[in-house]
Amino acid sequence: MMSQKYAFLDRDGTLIFEPQDTFQIDSVEKLKVLDGVIEGLQKLQEQGYKLVMVTNQNGVGTPSFPTENFEEPQKVLLKIFKENGIEFEQIFVCPHVPEDNCDCRKPKIGLFNEFLAENDVDLKQSFVCGDLPTDKEFAEKLGVKFVPMECNGTFNPFSYLPRIVSIKRDTNETQISLTLNLDGTGKYEVDTDIGFLNHMLELFGKHGLFDLKITARGDIKYDDHHLIEDVGIALGQAIKKVAGDKKGINRYGFMLLPMDEVLVSSEVKLNNAELAVVTDLAGRYAFETNYVPVREKVKDFSTEMVKHFFKSLALNAEMNLHIQFLNAGENEHHRIESIFKAFARSLRISLEVSERGKDLLPSTKGKL
Repeated sequence: MMSQKYAFLDRDGTLIFEPQDTFQIDSVEKLKVLDGVIEGLQKLQEQGYKLVMVTNQNGVGTPSFPTENFEEPQKVLLKIFKENGIEFEQIFVCPHVPEDNCDCRKPKIGLFNEFLAENDVDLKQSFVCGDLPTDKEFAEKLGVKFVPMECNGTFNPFSYLPRIVSIKRDTNETQISLTLNLDGTGKYEVDTDIGFLNHMLELFGKHGLFDLKITARGDIKYDDHHLIEDVGIALGQAIKKVAGDKKGINRYGFMLLPMDEVLVSSEVKLNNAELAVVTDLAGRYAFETNYVPVREKVKDFSTEMVKHFFKSLALNAEMNLHIQFLNAGENEHHRIESIFKAFARSLRISLEVSERGKDLLPSTKGKL
């Protein structure tokens, strides 16, 4: 069984407004979902997180905070979430006050003993999100990352989280499993049935600083077309999914890339080739290239599939992709290698998040 990543979320001050006089949401009238919460929780679910709410509610069930005064706004909150496709795997509520010295009040993890025993929690990818030092201490006790939020601020944990996505694509022709981490260090585990494709995908991971894990099997006893095409489709789907709403990214990328280490002026020397790659994560497809193979095969890879691979990738990523040789060169291995390297580096620029514009969409349209 694969481990599951969880988002352990504080409630008051993180998901909903917390009054700074009473610190209680004891009526529906006081209930206010904070900015960014609906979109943020939807995005977390899209990225494969299961949601768990963890909240301290001082004195619930006592005269100062009757149970019904807690439950009524809580039911309305969960109804709002459900109407927006948001489901919580579990909700943990500690009703005690600090003086009770219970085992279940954050930062203690007594409420979680059974949960941790029954679930395979991915500690590396899971996180606690909250607005108090006790939330941070709670995360440390669980052994997961802490994502701080400003009390009653906009909910946006994503600048603290790696952008990771997994894609599984099975057809009658191919079986592909892929995990892509945009914020990696260039680690790769590539295992397809085509050796030269393995090499190119390794270059993609290394030069993009993307962590890439991919296993691909296909009907190569007939031809390599289906496997190469479907790997391009799966990688394009992964790029689209992990880019999310594209807020904060550069969007545009451009690369002139040398195969050796000589770069003269604004031109690039790829041995005898000069190449430019431009990427735009525009939310719509366009693909242009002047690449023409100079031989039919490189080892076990049909060179006619270079165009088809990148066309399939761009279509599924919903991106503009231009691959242009300024000087075509002669060595087919180097020509294809330069394309994959330049594409990876251009895409890396497109997907980098700008600190100044991290909450802004790079478009006047309002949507990409």
